[in-house]
Amino acid sequence: MRKPVIAGNWKMHKTSAEALAFFRALKAAKETTDVETVICAPFTALPALVEAAKDSGIGIGAQNMHWEEKGAFTGEISPVMLKDLGVQYVILGHSERRSYFAETDETVNKKVHAAFAHDLIPIVCVGETLEEREAGQTKQVVGQQVEKALAGLSSEQVKRVIIAYEPVWAIGSGKASTADDAQEVIGFIRKMVANQYDQQVANEVRVQYGGSVKPDNIGAFLDQPDIDGALVGGASLEPESFDRLVTASVRGDLA
Repeated sequence: MRKPVIAGNWKMHKTSAEALAFFRALKAAKETTDVETVICAPFTALPALVEAAKDSGIGIGAQNMHWEEKGAFTGEISPVMLKDLGVQYVILGHSERRSYFAETDETVNKKVHAAFAHDLIPIVCVGETLEEREAGQTKQVVGQQVEKALAGLSSEQVKRVIIAYEPVWAIGSGKASTADDAQEVIGFIRKMVANQYDQQVANEVRVQYGGSVKPDNIGAFLDQPDIDGALVGGASLEPESFDRLVTASVRGDLA
């Protein structure tokens, strides 16, 4: 059985004090053991959240990192630094990093390897733009992103990767993909993993959907056989909304 994972991506929101107030207000997320729950916060809020989350069952993640352990990379954060803080997860290859900060499939792959070298769980984002979707290139684009992100990993490492399919056109737009469309692409991602590794690995890797996910629509996505949770932006910023997302994700029929 694949355990569903709900990861909140706060992006550039919340001071340390605001992050702690959010965490103290959580109820269901702290009590639910059937769902893997993660909060990915700005670097400045991570120390406070890691301390607050001890013994809560909630994992804390970063939103990016460099692949080098140290060096002359002004403004960057290394995997060593994240591990030192007690962070467990890191989002890699988010479309905003790709489009605004020139991240490539190759740099994402370097970061994935660096994450595993330091026992961090990578949440690897893939997804197509509206132009690529309308040109019928969704599977070509997403397939290449998946293949290159996972290149050189062992089967055991791939089983620990969390892949987040986020159609770029749906992020923050209020326009979610339909559950059937998301299932089609995520089912394709699982087939890509099977071709690159084997069917057992494909059966175990978890694939989330992301892109305007809300408490009111998450159930439709999680009813799909290949969707194992969600990477959530705006709806993860309020404790009540995040609790509702986690509660809605508790189900026992994952294959």
